[in-house]
Amino acid sequence: MITKPIDLRSDTVTRPSQEMRKVMYEAEVGDDVFQEDPTVNELQEYAAELLGKEDALFVSSGVMGNQICLRVLTSPGDEVICERDAHIFQYESGSPAVLSGIQLMPIEGKAGVITPEQIEPYIRPIEAYYMPRTKVIELENTHNRAGGTIHPIENILRVEKLAKKYKLMLHLDGARIWNASVAAKISVKEYASHFDSVSCCLSKGLGAPIGSIIGGTKEFIKEAFRVRKSWGGGMRQIGIIAAAGLYALKNNINRLEEDHRKARMLAESIAEITSCEIDLSSVQTNIVIFKSKNLSVFESIERCKEEGLLISEGKPGYLRMITHLDVSFDELDKARKILNNVFNKK
Repeated sequence: MITKPIDLRSDTVTRPSQEMRKVMYEAEVGDDVFQEDPTVNELQEYAAELLGKEDALFVSSGVMGNQICLRVLTSPGDEVICERDAHIFQYESGSPAVLSGIQLMPIEGKAGVITPEQIEPYIRPIEAYYMPRTKVIELENTHNRAGGTIHPIENILRVEKLAKKYKLMLHLDGARIWNASVAAKISVKEYASHFDSVSCCLSKGLGAPIGSIIGGTKEFIKEAFRVRKSWGGGMRQIGIIAAAGLYALKNNINRLEEDHRKARMLAESIAEITSCEIDLSSVQTNIVIFKSKNLSVFESIERCKEEGLLISEGKPGYLRMITHLDVSFDELDKARKILNNVFNKK
């Protein structure tokens, strides 16, 4: 009998619950390109309220959400400042250049955080016609490659002040903003209030099978709707999947605290393994980044897989595990034993 592996590669591997499938099955639908899908409209209105934005738009993925926002906020030849390990720089297939004709200026931060003091020297002089124009500062919360670390609200406020000084736009990649909100006990609305645009995923810790939400002013979303259409994002009767996102927002945010506890348990187990390195201070939400002193990333992944545990590569040279709603505490205990077996072997 083949035992189902414990999958900690990502929180994107979750599957819709029976309750979520039921609301998907029963969803009232219409043509969303005509803006006539009632379930999509309800999702967008509900999300806009959560984010404290005038309007919101349902899109197919986090990458699409980020890239639509950058497209609307910029013009070809503009530049976006971001942290060096930001998702838009590392994991979005060069989309800013391909889709919007813009370039990124990555700055090395600490735990995914870049400060105004780091950012200001990289803001291009307005009179320098021979340089790209700095147009947007992008922040990520939580920060994926830094291990799910939370961007401090105090620094966000300082970056907002800098952006206003130079008349720049602010975009938040809030793929896991729900995790940041639950862990820091700061509302998503408070986080989002400091940004001109925000993109946030429904298909990670919240457990929906597909989709992200972007939020902004009515004027911003009107243009985002046009860009989404031009990129093939008009998906017609999408209330079937929008229903899953709506269910996720109404039912699965508060339970994220459980995922955070699971991640802390994993991290503390790894800290006891002498052949592994981990910074416990970086484990702030549901992501665990660590390193094996004796095994390569490939060897570590393969040996864990042989014992029934799926993990993935994080930043170069590091391993990553992400807890989620489809992993029980019993499975977590088994995962901890597998980790101990794999990394304590001579």
